[in-house]
Amino acid sequence: MKRECHVRFCESGGVRLPSATRLVILCHRGKAAEALTRLRELMGKLKLTVNEEKTRICSLPAGHFDFLGYTFGRLYSPRTGSSYVGCRPSKKSIRRAVEKVHALTARNMTWQETTDVVAKLNRVLRGWANYFKVGTVRPAYRALDNYTAVRLRRWLRRQYKTRGRRGGTYPLSHLYGYFGLVRLTQLGRGPSWVKA
Repeated sequence: MKRECHVRFCESGGVRLPSATRLVILCHRGKAAEALTRLRELMGKLKLTVNEEKTRICSLPAGHFDFLGYTFGRLYSPRTGSSYVGCRPSKKSIRRAVEKVHALTARNMTWQETTDVVAKLNRVLRGWANYFKVGTVRPAYRALDNYTAVRLRRWLRRQYKTRGRRGGTYPLSHLYGYFGLVRLTQLGRGPSWVKA
């Protein structure tokens, strides 16, 4: 994972952390203030500062927090409706994936071959899905699949100038079958995913 913090130990310099290191401290109920005080002491000894604007105490399951692209907090089972503490891709992570898909299928990208555009989209989708495969991912996968299909269909209409023509709709079966676009909601179910 690119966004993980890697701690480097040097013989003379002690511990070195990147400047934007993020920490999550889990503790028992009622011990958060004590843990935060202890964190400030430890950071002071390491000659590091705690960003007070971004530091907060979050009580689960009532609250939620984002960490490494995931949102941790209370989720609800779609089958039973019961609540549980879990994780899902954060809105910011989904927005970044949408921006990448948008850039690849922009109006000024119609000079590319269809196979190249689909290959780039598949690379983005597979990479995103490989990172975000833990927790409750189905709603995020569905949203990203829907957005990608709409964008690719629009790009194909511009590419082949089929807007308004009969048969120029490019149904989903054509996008996923003929063009080979990756479908995240079918992750691990079909031969198209195995080929990757």
